[in-house]
Amino acid sequence: MLYNYIQQKIQHITESATCSDALRDTFSTICCIKHHQQKNMLKEIFYNLFLQYCKDPEPCSIYWNEIESYYTGRKRYYHNLSHPEHFYNELLPCKHLVEDWDTILFALFYHDIIYKATGKDNEERSALVAVTRLKALQYPSARSALCSQHILATKKHAPSKSSDTNIFTDADLSILGADNESYILYTKQIRKEYAVYPDFMYKPGRKKVLQHFLQMERIYKTNHFFNRYERQARENISAELHAL
Repeated sequence: MLYNYIQQKIQHITESATCSDALRDTFSTICCIKHHQQKNMLKEIFYNLFLQYCKDPEPCSIYWNEIESYYTGRKRYYHNLSHPEHFYNELLPCKHLVEDWDTILFALFYHDIIYKATGKDNEERSALVAVTRLKALQYPSARSALCSQHILATKKHAPSKSSDTNIFTDADLSILGADNESYILYTKQIRKEYAVYPDFMYKPGRKKVLQHFLQMERIYKTNHFFNRYERQARENISAELHAL
């Protein structure tokens, strides 16, 4: 959350008319350093995971480069490498509740590998990439299917019979329960990703999504995330709806 706060302040300052070129360059350098650290952390996690199932580092490098390439696409403002990093940090405190940690991690890396604001099948396509890569890795088919299930569940975030899937989708939605400034930054990033749509098209669609969450009996299926984020998430969503 601290990084989101800093990122928001940097965006505000760099967009200011009084911000000097030198100051902009300094902030850009800070962002580059953060991005490098972020990438290295995720890369290390992925390599440690992958090499449990394949001792050859060459395909591991190929798979990671593919993931990095997709998540660093120029039109990604929220669904970039910051998202799986945040996701991972939200999962760690409830690792003891997860039955199949490795499958959760594979789902984490692949769940938004395909992401287009205009796409209606991002989850399905992302799940297909995951299953294809895991098959090549000779990952057990039942666990590959579970990975696919986790990814597909992020389309509607409905309750699942699988506790791991519920943990996964709850972690994916944890941003909804963030502090006010982090949530506002998130909404701005999402709006940028949907820049192809003018306000008269974007706002009704965004309202529909937000109302869907508010109509849920519980946004978060697990007690872990419900106790941490439910109240703040409803406050954030209601405030955004009011502002639209």
